[in-house]
Amino acid sequence: MRQTKITYMKKFLTVLVIAAALTSCGGGSSDAAAKTDSAVSTVVDSAKKAIDSTAVKVDSTVKAVADTAKSAMKAVADSAKKAVK
Repeated sequence: MRQTKITYMKKFLTVLVIAAALTSCGGGSSDAAAKTDSAVSTVVDSAKKAIDSTAVKVDSTVKAVADTAKSAMKAVADSAKKAVK
């Protein structure tokens, strides 16, 4: 009976020491994850802004090229009509 109590007490003390060590160390938690998340969201937001501004520039450039091509095709069609007459 005495041997069982001693074994139980050793196991209990071992678990208690491990729990105390983890508690005193904070379990290894830190704010690094929160800082990383905010840094990532900042990078993502700036990338979205850059993509949006580039998309606007591309849209205006494409429209200008399309207008130029349309006017060039119209000029060719007009000159072809004049040649046929």
